[in-house]
Amino acid sequence: MDANEMESQQQKAAGEDDFRHTSTAGLNKFSLLCALLASTNSILLGYDIGVMSGAVLFIKENLKITSVQVEILVGSLNVLSLVGSLASGKTSDFIGRRYTIVLAAATFLVGALLMGFAPSFPLLLSGRIVAGIGVGYSLMIAPLYTAEISPAMKRGFLTSLPEVFIVSGILLGYIVNFSLSAVPAIAIGIGVTAMPESPRWLVMKGRTDEAKRVLIKVSDTVQEAEFRLSEIMKAAAMDLGEATSSNHSDWRGQGVWKELLLNPSKPVCRIIIAAIGINFFMQASGNDAVIYYCPEVFKDAGIQDKRQLFGVNVIMGVAKATFVLISAVYLDRFGRRPLLLLGSIGMAVSLAVLAMGSKFLQHSQTKPLWAIIVCIIAVCADVSFFSIGLGPIAWVYSSEIFPLRLRAQGTGLAISVNRLVSGVMSMTFLTISEKITFGGMFFVLSGIMVVATLFFFYFLPETKNKSLEEVWALFEDKDRTGDDKRRMQMREM
Repeated sequence: MDANEMESQQQKAAGEDDFRHTSTAGLNKFSLLCALLASTNSILLGYDIGVMSGAVLFIKENLKITSVQVEILVGSLNVLSLVGSLASGKTSDFIGRRYTIVLAAATFLVGALLMGFAPSFPLLLSGRIVAGIGVGYSLMIAPLYTAEISPAMKRGFLTSLPEVFIVSGILLGYIVNFSLSAVPAIAIGIGVTAMPESPRWLVMKGRTDEAKRVLIKVSDTVQEAEFRLSEIMKAAAMDLGEATSSNHSDWRGQGVWKELLLNPSKPVCRIIIAAIGINFFMQASGNDAVIYYCPEVFKDAGIQDKRQLFGVNVIMGVAKATFVLISAVYLDRFGRRPLLLLGSIGMAVSLAVLAMGSKFLQHSQTKPLWAIIVCIIAVCADVSFFSIGLGPIAWVYSSEIFPLRLRAQGTGLAISVNRLVSGVMSMTFLTISEKITFGGMFFVLSGIMVVATLFFFYFLPETKNKSLEEVWALFEDKDRTGDDKRRMQMREM
């Protein structure tokens, strides 16, 4: 590299740093509004979790159904949401991120209305199946859209908003019924008119002028918008295999599944392992099942009064909401890895304490109050550590590590694994717990979180403060050469 080229690279790197430091001065209000509107979709899943957690006891009594039917009812939404997650990638590449958000809200609205007015088990199950498809769409598209419009320095905070809305939905779900679940879906349909399309999707479609207008709105300066556009266009040109992206207006995501599953490169393999791994452990942790069946757990522990059971739910919901907000605020400061490792270690310890407390209560005739309090604290600690780490970070990480061409369908694949594991956990939690007791189940979950901690430590690199175009380099071969490597070296000087 000669002196002139070196100086040019230094100036370019310094210019990029100027843009990034500008973005740290404050949060662009329009990008925040777009992230909030997109993330509102995620409140739908939270509503369902919260409503079902409180309704399970009444549904079981009123409809005279078995524990297996309860598991099917609870888990059906999660299993069917993988259909929406798998379809969402191709859909968002075809019709765009913005209209996929509308489709997600409309599908959930139909399901919510069916659940709200269902007089029988079959109709209630039908509503959950339809709603599940809408949830699958929303869980993929909300963080992906948010990641694609967010500046690098604020992406962690903005992309963690879907988890904030899930937790908010859980809290609201504790006190409302199924019929009110339609409200957020209607609000999303109205609010989407204020949302622009993802600039990265627009660039892929060759609509660079529209992409520039969007970037100007979600950036602090025109210069920053132009810089981000140039980076996106370069990445799109390299990703799609052409010098310019304008030749790809007819590209609709074809060939992506083959590249992801049949003939992936080594970097793509690493990305798939990381994305699927974090989503697998997010649900294998048993967080959804613990929330769904928390009343059953404490009923078995000796709390029989339904008001007290719902009170434990509310305490747990407040704990989740508090810590997910803390995580969202500090995610871009401390990074993904430290909070993720803190959360997984904390969950492993909390679940072990909960397991020991449950075992003690199982063999105790008097059910002492102190043991019940220890179990309540352990449950709250478990969901709090989840909200610090896996809860928000799984959505953030899944949506930011795939390259542009593979992002929508790759993220959809990862989140479909998330929903499948969630469904399996929800549909087997009670059955397995009846065989090995709740204490035994919590010991198993604690062990899973130990394995998860090791996985996160060895397979997940830090992505803090890197643009989506730069994150790809973290998974490339160590000995890679070319302009990308030189750029990274210059930034480290």
